[in-house]
Amino acid sequence: MQSSNVTADGFVYASLPQLMAYEQRVRGLSFMARQSISSVLSGNHASRMRGRGLSFDELRHYMPGDNLRHLDWRASLRYGKPFVRSFTEERDRPTLILVDQRMSMFFGSQRNFKSVTAAELAAISAWIALQAGDRVGGLVFGDDRIEHIRPLRSRSRIEALCSSIVRQNQQLSATQPDSEHADQLDQALRNCLSLAGHDHLICIISDFAATSERTLQLLRELKAHNDVIAMQVYDPIAMNLPSTGRLMVTQGELQVELQVDRRRVSKPLGDFLSGRLRQVAELLRLSQVPLMMFNTGEDSLTQLRQELGRLAEVAR
Repeated sequence: MQSSNVTADGFVYASLPQLMAYEQRVRGLSFMARQSISSVLSGNHASRMRGRGLSFDELRHYMPGDNLRHLDWRASLRYGKPFVRSFTEERDRPTLILVDQRMSMFFGSQRNFKSVTAAELAAISAWIALQAGDRVGGLVFGDDRIEHIRPLRSRSRIEALCSSIVRQNQQLSATQPDSEHADQLDQALRNCLSLAGHDHLICIISDFAATSERTLQLLRELKAHNDVIAMQVYDPIAMNLPSTGRLMVTQGELQVELQVDRRRVSKPLGDFLSGRLRQVAELLRLSQVPLMMFNTGEDSLTQLRQELGRLAEVAR
């Protein structure tokens, strides 16, 4: 339940109206381009996105250019003319959106906190999937619990997903004690693996803090039978640590003020922050999961449009 002290300003804390409003703003966006070769998810299965499937449509006369693998030999021999089976792409697939709302996400130096950017990306992804005709659900995980929203093709299901995100988001607080569950990301991936099975689209939205070899293994297992996208949320300070001034670092109730113009502070801290981004990029490269990166200092939807275009260019 939302704390009476929480103000859902859309930057530190997300609100349900904020997430629901993306419904009208994602028109024309898709994780699957019309030409699959330039799809974000083309990868090892460029002919189509796994999970859509093909359903039999009709039996018709062969026409020049038809795929010979679709020849129906029995009908062709029976009628003395070549016949082919035509298929239509199935339009329904389950989409699971994994949304990180751990304490590591409760940080921001510009515009949004990471937790709010993750909430926005989750809502955007959900609306894109629904408008593609897919069933939408997800897993929202914090430091101490994971909520599962079963995929359905309905606006009310997206509202349920967004409500779960907002609920966990608004329970984050700088006074929150350290969690005893350091492997919540892996636990969320394990839960996803048991729920997804195969032929799902899975969007993982996180800062990917506390990853391990087990994380890599779980990502590979998910990708073996599903389409997986990783959206890494990071703060601009990881790319460009201020050269002067003071930086307040907090972990729950403990606060430390750092003088960042001192080399013994700025270089190790800068190396650590930028190094974390490189570690995650390498982890996802090894798992062969497409990576999109999102800066909390910029508009989430604008960045997603840019990232979809960038990955489409890479896939050409």
